[in-house]
Amino acid sequence: MIQISETAARKIRTLMAKQGIDEGGLRVGVKGGGCSGLSYTFAWEREARLGDEVFEGAEGAKIYVDKKSLLFLNGTVLEYDTNLVSKGFLFNNPNAKSTCGCGSSFGA
Repeated sequence: MIQISETAARKIRTLMAKQGIDEGGLRVGVKGGGCSGLSYTFAWEREARLGDEVFEGAEGAKIYVDKKSLLFLNGTVLEYDTNLVSKGFLFNNPNAKSTCGCGSSFGA
């Protein structure tokens, strides 16, 4: 399971509206690479793909996760940092054994 904080849910809905996407959600995933071995990925999708897990947060915000990525993301809380210096989505991932300084890659 992946949880979406209220702040992250609001940001997902705001960004979707800016892109003209009424239905759909944010695809989050994991791929090999980055300074710690694995990197987080993001993409806007109009609908889930076959086999995706769909998680819903406040205001109807949805994230889509493929089964392979879910192995690395299960138990994660998706947050959105509103700090002026470091705005962006953050993964509070209990499976990450190490992270890099930029916060976009991790080791499991």
